[in-house]
Amino acid sequence: MSSRPLIFGEVLFDRFPDGRAVLGGAPFNVARHLAAFGQAPRLVSRVGDDDLGRQVLAVMDELGMDRTAVGIDDQLATGTVEVTFEDGEPRYEITRPVAWDAIAIPPDVDDAALLYHGSLAQRADASRDTLRQLRDGFAGRVFVDVNLRDPWWTRETLDDALAHADWAKLNEEELVLLGGDGDAPLTSRAAAFASHHELEGLLVTRGADGAMAVEAGGRVTLSEPPPPVTVVDTVGAGDGFASVFLLGNLQDWPVSLTLERALAFAAAICTLRGGTPTDPGFYTPFLTAWTD
Repeated sequence: MSSRPLIFGEVLFDRFPDGRAVLGGAPFNVARHLAAFGQAPRLVSRVGDDDLGRQVLAVMDELGMDRTAVGIDDQLATGTVEVTFEDGEPRYEITRPVAWDAIAIPPDVDDAALLYHGSLAQRADASRDTLRQLRDGFAGRVFVDVNLRDPWWTRETLDDALAHADWAKLNEEELVLLGGDGDAPLTSRAAAFASHHELEGLLVTRGADGAMAVEAGGRVTLSEPPPPVTVVDTVGAGDGFASVFLLGNLQDWPVSLTLERALAFAAAICTLRGGTPTDPGFYTPFLTAWTD
């Protein structure tokens, strides 16, 4: 089995109020981070045969990312999202239909140790069917990043994804929305959610309060947030957290250490505009500190 992870889902440009367009999408961000961490991920996605699509492919080439599983659509455009902010929190207007709504099975998909996907790329039948083809019979671990974006998700699709997941990640608000029993403590609700979906583990990000992991059998690991940083925006912070957790999972780091490192990296992402750095040197302090 190949140790290279498969990262499935959307690649798009986030358009900010100041007029800038930043390449992103949670799967792209995760793949970009994992590539910088030396994991050689394979991004399974789709772009349009247009200027934005060519920009995506050029950036991937420049960053040394594998783009052999990124299809090119001659009818649908590359995805875009209009980002606005309310009380410092990002809000997203996601265009449809776009190329990543029609992701196809790429050639020569090797077995992989891990498959990462979210919920957004399942909004269209074509991409949802492709994901199920990749997932069904998959021998490696499956990581689901819940990452709800209204109105582009359904409970049925999410339950199906979680039924095939080993680990899942959601934020505190998503757990409150999905977990039921609103009067129960957060740790109890997380444990019940993980048990109901028969997960090996559940990650709950809690913003300024850090994060928790609930593992099968009820073991709970709490991690406090890192020291405060100067926040530019929080776009992509969850993707940074997820990428480091995947790295730790692939490298067999202890869960407590993985949470600590994932939170530190997510905090650093908050000092940037957009979800990924433009300077490869951004990763150097983390790679140096994480070398055993």
